[in-house]
Amino acid sequence: MRILYGVQGTGNGHISRARAMAPALEKEGVEVDFLFSGRPEDQYFDMEPFGNFSLHKGLTFVTEEGKIRPVKTVLRSAPLTFLNDIRQLKLDDYDLVLTDFEPITAWAARLRNKPVLGLGHQYAFNFSIPQHYGNLHQQLIMKYFAPAKPALGFHWYHFDMPILPPIAPVERSNEDIDQELIVVYLPFEAPAQIEQFLQPFKHHRFAVYHPEAPQSKTGNIQWHKPSKVKFHTDLGRCNGVVCNAGFELSSEVLQLGCKLLVRPVQGQTEQLSNAMALKSIGLGYTMNTLNQAIFREWLDSGRGVRVRYPDVAATVARWITKNDASSESIEALAAQLWRRTRFPQQPLSSEIETNHLAFNL
Repeated sequence: MRILYGVQGTGNGHISRARAMAPALEKEGVEVDFLFSGRPEDQYFDMEPFGNFSLHKGLTFVTEEGKIRPVKTVLRSAPLTFLNDIRQLKLDDYDLVLTDFEPITAWAARLRNKPVLGLGHQYAFNFSIPQHYGNLHQQLIMKYFAPAKPALGFHWYHFDMPILPPIAPVERSNEDIDQELIVVYLPFEAPAQIEQFLQPFKHHRFAVYHPEAPQSKTGNIQWHKPSKVKFHTDLGRCNGVVCNAGFELSSEVLQLGCKLLVRPVQGQTEQLSNAMALKSIGLGYTMNTLNQAIFREWLDSGRGVRVRYPDVAATVARWITKNDASSESIEALAAQLWRRTRFPQQPLSSEIETNHLAFNL
């Protein structure tokens, strides 16, 4: 079986999920070619698992100061290049196209009636789950950015819908937990804003990862460029994580049992919905802005909860090679994986009863 796997490169979460899927598909004897789009070539890192992958400009959002900038997004897009990439993409040699919310592969497969399977968090929003619907423009983006039917949508909880647990394998470090260490990943905020936000909190040490990280350490703030190995080392021994409300990193934090505080990118429907979901199911804390009062309370009294998800990547890889992707087959796959998931006995929010996290599948 040969697959073309399209990955949206705007955020690291899509790439992290593909890193987990790559060896799982290889183990099943699947030949995979990867295509990435959404960020400049020099901003990709740790790409060895993907072999001779291809890169395209694709489509992405312009974000400044933690907000989506719609006008700049339109001005920087290259619609003719995008349409030409779709037209020239060769699919004849592939049995299946996988798309993790990657628009070139999704649209090329759709326009040529090639079998396509969506594989990503965004496809969970096709179902009745906690959502910030936004305006009509944002709703159309979610629906038509990278359309794929059928699709496997991933989320932290099933909400009695045929969606799957996250693909986010992590391991706790053998080192003791450093109670003073907080990992900060806010790539859509300016470094100066992050530094100003963190400076008053002298009794903690902050490992801050940012694409534009300064070269030097600033007091108790240690800056780092994105790095898979270093980042996961700090993640495995920290006491808490502050990040935007992306899906994959939050999934990793929940499995590690660290306390989690998210700040959703304003104007980004997915992230606003993620923050809403984390709060509703009692798995994380949220703040709409870089609010120092909320942050101080979280540092002093916030706690982590741990969710134990199964090996979703291996199960999905086997399912891809053996199933017809019918709705009944997807429902059975979802039920199987949620039965193997273990939620915390005591969610964070006092208004959420423990039995809310019971299994109904």
